[in-house]
Amino acid sequence: MKLKRNIAISDSGFVFNPSTGDSYSLNPVGLEILTLAKAQKNKDEIRQYMLDNYLLDLDTFEKDFDDFANMLDHFNLIEK
Repeated sequence: MKLKRNIAISDSGFVFNPSTGDSYSLNPVGLEILTLAKAQKNKDEIRQYMLDNYLLDLDTFEKDFDDFANMLDHFNLIEK
């Protein structure tokens, strides 16, 4: 997952897309995932980080991550 370069993310979880003027709010976990993605971490690296730092199983991560990535795609925040 690669975020578009112009996407701004604040420390409080506010996401701004200057191309559209749209803004979004993230919960702390979503903010961590986008911060990792902005640091050019791939899905495998993000998966390992989440499994190491949260009590969740692989199936839950895969489902939730895919849902989150689809939402980011829907809002035009990631590169195709």
